[in-house]
Amino acid sequence: MEAPRPRLWSVPFVLAFAVNFFHGLALHGYLHLPGFLEELGAGETMVGLIFGTMSGAAIVIRPLAGRVMDGSGRRVVILAGGVVHLAACLLYLTVDSIGPWVFFVRGLQGFAVGALFSSLFTYAADIVPPSRRTEGMGAFGVSGMLPMALGGLLGDRVLAGGTYHDLFLVSVGIAVVALVLSLPLREPPRHAVGGAGFFAALRQPDLMTIWFLGSAFALALAGIFSFLKPFTRAEGIGSVGMFFSYYAGTAVLARLLFGWVPDRFGPTRVLYPSMLAISASMVLLALARSEVGLAAAGVAAGLGHGYAFPILSAIVVERANPADRGSAVSLFTAVFDAGIVIGSPVLGAVAEWRGLRVMYWVAAVVPVIGAVIFAQWERRVLNDR
Repeated sequence: MEAPRPRLWSVPFVLAFAVNFFHGLALHGYLHLPGFLEELGAGETMVGLIFGTMSGAAIVIRPLAGRVMDGSGRRVVILAGGVVHLAACLLYLTVDSIGPWVFFVRGLQGFAVGALFSSLFTYAADIVPPSRRTEGMGAFGVSGMLPMALGGLLGDRVLAGGTYHDLFLVSVGIAVVALVLSLPLREPPRHAVGGAGFFAALRQPDLMTIWFLGSAFALALAGIFSFLKPFTRAEGIGSVGMFFSYYAGTAVLARLLFGWVPDRFGPTRVLYPSMLAISASMVLLALARSEVGLAAAGVAAGLGHGYAFPILSAIVVERANPADRGSAVSLFTAVFDAGIVIGSPVLGAVAEWRGLRVMYWVAAVVPVIGAVIFAQWERRVLNDR
């Protein structure tokens, strides 16, 4: 008789899921931030630089967050990140021009996001059953995908009858809820000590391939996160909320209904089609002339993201030294920020030079090239083990 599968949705898992969800909901209200910045006079390149600031700050904080997690635990980082996130949301209410202050506020939010999401994903990796790791990381990732849809829709609703100031106030309230929910979290058990740290994980050969592919994945996504608002406004089709409802909805369905697919058929067999789906979403955006085209792009992006992120994160957890798990997961989330840091201003410059549609054609090439290089590099690394 086959043994029952270990339980995935434990009480600590559900609580961490809720904390991640509400922090994500507070964050993704800022998908509408490009519209606010444009009202203050920012062009595409400036918007890209401001968005890149948050990702850059998140990268800077990751080594410290990883070191603290591996030394003092996950909970202290989750709580500290929650306090800083609340402070950043409050400070958006003071932004009234394009200048150093908006970069500071965006950077502060980056510190919070970098600490929060690396610590919460590490927490999840600690408590999911190893035999269901890819499925578990995918399920936990739903708590980050749902806010993409709801945050965009929430922003649409608030801005339909209010102002960006009202939207920022709503994000403050949501950040308070997230911080309060994090208080009951208890430190998960850890059975390994004496790790080599963040920079050892950075140089680990069989993880370097993951860092590369993850950054290529994120570089393409920068075209969505930084420039979808200007694109929908310029073309007069759909909305940010509509796009991200299809994006996140598809990712959530893939993870909850078919999250077992990578564990059943092999992670890399699912990973490559996922990268092609990300590329396809950029092509569909470049071609979109109606809400149907925008929705199709959202579905393709959600399908790719829905599988690629948990597959890559599960590989990181599997290959990393258990004593360095916090550092490795922090680094994994950092490479996504690195892709945004590079991609936002570069793609912004392309958009100013040749337009937003050409920018999406350029972004479509990146995941394909990244997957080809990854396949060759990964084969060489695994043969050298």
